[in-house]
Amino acid sequence: MKKLRLAGLALAAVLSMQFTYAQNEPMKEKTVEVGGAPMYPSKNIVENAVNSADHTTLVAAVKAAGLVETLQSAGPFTVFAPTNAAFAKLPAGTVETLLKPENKALLTSILTYHVVAGKLDAKTIDAKIKEGKGMVELTTVSGGKLWVMKKDGKFWLKDEKGGMASVTIGDVYQRNGVIHVIDSVVLPK
Repeated sequence: MKKLRLAGLALAAVLSMQFTYAQNEPMKEKTVEVGGAPMYPSKNIVENAVNSADHTTLVAAVKAAGLVETLQSAGPFTVFAPTNAAFAKLPAGTVETLLKPENKALLTSILTYHVVAGKLDAKTIDAKIKEGKGMVELTTVSGGKLWVMKKDGKFWLKDEKGGMASVTIGDVYQRNGVIHVIDSVVLPK
C-alpha cells in the first residue's frame, strides 16, 4: 500500500511539473522568414530588419538617415522594404552617394517615401483597392503618393516617377506595424 501511495505521489508531482511548464512555456510566434531569418511579430521593425540578409542595404540607409529611433517607436507603420537586389537595380554609385552625410536629407526623403502611417496588411490594402475600383492611392510619411494595384494575385506599387515594384513577401507583422518586401526601390518626384 505504501508503494502504491508513493507511486501516486510521484505521478502527481510529474503531472504538476508538466502543467506548470506548459503554462510557463512561451507561446510560439507565427513568423515569416525574410532574408533567411524569422521575423517575430513581438519585435519592432528595426529589430527584425537587422536580421534579414536581404535587407542590409536598407538597414545601412535607415541608420545613415537617422531613422532607427523613428522605426522603433510605437507607430504603427507600413513599410515597403526594398531588398538588396532592389537597391542594386539603381544606377551604379547611387547607394554610395545617398549614404554620404551631405545627402542625408535626400536619403531620408527616399526612405520615408517607402513608409505609410498605419498598419496596412494585405487584407486592408485589398479592401481599399476594391473601394478604389482597382487602385488605391497612399500618402507616404514623406508626403508623396504611391499607388497600389493588384494584378494576377500580386500587389504592385507605382511611384510618382512611374516606376513599378512588386510585393514579393507580404504581411510580415511587427509589434509596431507591418512590412511588405518589394523588389524595386520606389522614388518620389
